[in-house]
Amino acid sequence: MKESKKTMSKGLTRRDLLKASGVALGGLALGGAMIGSGAGKAHAGVACPTVGPCYPTNTPTQQYSYFSSLPQYFPNDPNDQNVLLQDDEMRITFLGSMVPPVRRAQQEMSIFVEVGPWIYDPNHPGDPTYGHATDGFVFDCGSGVCANYGAMNIGYGRMDKIFLTHLHADHMSDLSHIYCFGPGGGRFSPLYVWGPGPSGVKSPRPPRRLYDDGTNAFCKNLREAMRWCTESFSFQTSSYESYTTPTRMSWGLPCKPIPVGDDPPDDGYALVPIELDWTKVGGIAYNNPTTGVKITHFPVIHCRKGSIGYKLEWNGLSMIFSGDTKPEHLSIDQASNGGNGVDVFIHEMALPPELWAMQMLHLHQPSSGPLWEAYVEDMKTIENSSHSPQGAFGYLLSQIQRKPRLAVATHFPTADDTVDCAMKSIQAHFPQGGYPVFGRDFIASFDLMVIKVFAGNPKPDIQQWRAMVPDFESSPLVSTPTDLNTPKYWKWSVDSNGKPIKVGDPYAQIDTLTEIKPVDENGNCNYRDDGY
Repeated sequence: MKESKKTMSKGLTRRDLLKASGVALGGLALGGAMIGSGAGKAHAGVACPTVGPCYPTNTPTQQYSYFSSLPQYFPNDPNDQNVLLQDDEMRITFLGSMVPPVRRAQQEMSIFVEVGPWIYDPNHPGDPTYGHATDGFVFDCGSGVCANYGAMNIGYGRMDKIFLTHLHADHMSDLSHIYCFGPGGGRFSPLYVWGPGPSGVKSPRPPRRLYDDGTNAFCKNLREAMRWCTESFSFQTSSYESYTTPTRMSWGLPCKPIPVGDDPPDDGYALVPIELDWTKVGGIAYNNPTTGVKITHFPVIHCRKGSIGYKLEWNGLSMIFSGDTKPEHLSIDQASNGGNGVDVFIHEMALPPELWAMQMLHLHQPSSGPLWEAYVEDMKTIENSSHSPQGAFGYLLSQIQRKPRLAVATHFPTADDTVDCAMKSIQAHFPQGGYPVFGRDFIASFDLMVIKVFAGNPKPDIQQWRAMVPDFESSPLVSTPTDLNTPKYWKWSVDSNGKPIKVGDPYAQIDTLTEIKPVDENGNCNYRDDGY
């Protein structure tokens, strides 16, 4: 079809408008059909809060002063007692907190939840940096978050249980990194991945296919897509003898934990999907009688059927992570928790469409004309199908019966100006004042923010910390089991006593015909075999 070159106004062509629309939509990793734009009308006689416009400051000067003011702790320092989880502590660490498109200050979504007590590694008694929590969970793992996990000294061995809210790239793309490099980085056991089942949405194009877009299919395809990578590393050990493979009963799972592919069920390259019925409210995802952690799920509304939120309960403490969602009632119901409330309510919050468009266009004031209007309209469409703007976050908070002890906004471009603007919208839903107080009742998340929640009667105050991590630190500390199994690609060798043993064979999969060896056949040194 031939494109019209007729300009629409101010020199903007139809091609320009279509391009602008595509950039706005494509930059947000959308995966489903859009509904019509435009905010829903309030009921007659019910006035919405009036909040004046607020516009971003100059981008290079942005900072998040609140985060910078938090007390520090050093997760790589064995002498810092904050490394240790207390016996009654639930710890929530934000390793990614941003909505696409990404920016240097924040990686995409991921939070890490651990519960005490802390367990020292038997090979390194007294050194907490080699230890781990009694139980730990990764909720979403968007692009770039592995750098933050590594800097926090959270190794792959502590990242074996991944809970995905949905299958957008900004919530799962670092899964390939966690999976492929796990066995080489200390995870000598399977990777377990929880997530929603198929959406059930048919393609609108003939023959109207019903795609298998659930977590089982995702893991099955990921396992095969990563085949070259995992095989190439399989001259290294990826399992150990004493690992106890969990069962449906021991972890309280909704299905049997069966790996996709042909990997042994105790192997580090075994990828085990735990597919959840996303239509269930309060469905059990994990219920471990040994550690006392219970995780349930509930449907939310985001882009395409199948997105879910999670509630974690342990030792009288509770946390909700909504994932991405439009404003909807189930998050309110789950956070109200039968009138008991929850300790930490983590919910997404989006910029108003106007501010979102300004960020996309690198503007500090609203503009005018077709290009500007196209961006604002696209942001409205995206928000209406998928997200909760800051005013809606305030409304949700106002509707929760028994307010959470701490409400946390995430999936948000956090900075002083955006947070200040959000607070105006949120507080407009509480005209009597006194709630919420920023820093006490509500905060915006930021990478490396750590929240410590303690059990008790009465419960101690929730603590907020800022993790101080090195930019140039090496990989996390790894404790290697002493009963490692033979690698998949092996050869015979002898130990120091001359006894035949099987060892990994790094040459089993390569062609060495063109190799340059340290010393050639004439005895000439090409390079040192010790690497120097």
